[in-house]
Amino acid sequence: MAEEVNMYYTLENVEALYPRINATYKFDQKANGGKGGSVKCDPLDDGAAYELSFVMSNAEAKALFKAMKAAYDVKREKSWPDKFPLPFKKNDDGNFIGKAKLKGAYGTDLTKPPLQVDAKNNELPKDFQLTTGSIVNLAFTFVPYSMRDSGVSLRLNGVQVIDYKPLQSRSPFGVVDGYVAQPDNPFSDTTSTQSESDDDDSDDIFGDEPDTPAVEEPKKVVKKSAPAPSDDEDLSSIVEDWDD
Repeated sequence: MAEEVNMYYTLENVEALYPRINATYKFDQKANGGKGGSVKCDPLDDGAAYELSFVMSNAEAKALFKAMKAAYDVKREKSWPDKFPLPFKKNDDGNFIGKAKLKGAYGTDLTKPPLQVDAKNNELPKDFQLTTGSIVNLAFTFVPYSMRDSGVSLRLNGVQVIDYKPLQSRSPFGVVDGYVAQPDNPFSDTTSTQSESDDDDSDDIFGDEPDTPAVEEPKKVVKKSAPAPSDDEDLSSIVEDWDD
């Protein structure tokens, strides 16, 4: 009797890396100014998938690979190789990076996007945008295969967000000397004197007579200057006055 192997696996408290599960994405060689990159696409497009990478410790990577190998051995056909290469990459910190994905469609049948829930198991919106650096639990299905190469795919079923890192906006600019936005607009503050003045003005708005007669301001002596140009005066003469 063949050994029974669980094809479902849960990986806990790992760091999400470049998650793209709010929609299907595909690689586009023209993206990023011709450098290539992932872009949103229709689920039926060739190469469309939901995917994310994740960072594991040495112990976590070892346990995952052991479970993947067990699944491969159970499903392995006679024509398949006995072994498959390590599917993880090692980073500079000594940790390992794995990848899980789910195709946007198999044939013409669309797949259901991976489930995303919070720490209390509340379902998140379909377009929830997970971020790099967030701590998550992952659930996926092992899919052993042997085609041009052999291995075990991690088909992503769901993500539980344990610690969410808010999305950071990236500015294309550096720091320079100049204007700095203030948290409070100094011109938006009104003093009590100004407020009282506004209240007094309200009597005039509604046509009430003021309690005391307005004090006539003394006439100011204004030094005569050249008369202001009329609306019909040519603009060229105004420019000449400014020049003088």
